[in-house]
Amino acid sequence: MEEESQIGTHYRIDVVVSTDFGAAAASDDLADTVDYVSITAIVTEVMRERAKLIEVILYKIQDRIFQEHNTVNAVDIKIEKKNPPINANVYSVAVQLEANRKNWEARGND
Repeated sequence: MEEESQIGTHYRIDVVVSTDFGAAAASDDLADTVDYVSITAIVTEVMRERAKLIEVILYKIQDRIFQEHNTVNAVDIKIEKKNPPINANVYSVAVQLEANRKNWEARGND
């Protein structure tokens, strides 16, 4: 909505990644796992981009994670918009995407 583009809004983004954590558990080395600081940076960068729909942002986050983290097998991403400007007493609205790399690559995103 035009109102949101002028005054902004608050979001909560939850990201869960699935991968094989065996090597990290054995080595206790950050290089053997998915660095959540990097995932946070992806979310922050994508959230800075303007989009009319939070669904667009959802898919951009998914794509960046799969592109930049080859060991991630699946993602579960939820974007929750706090206090949406709708004509109802609603605390938040949200969209959620559960995706796996196999299906993502099958769509030609490798």
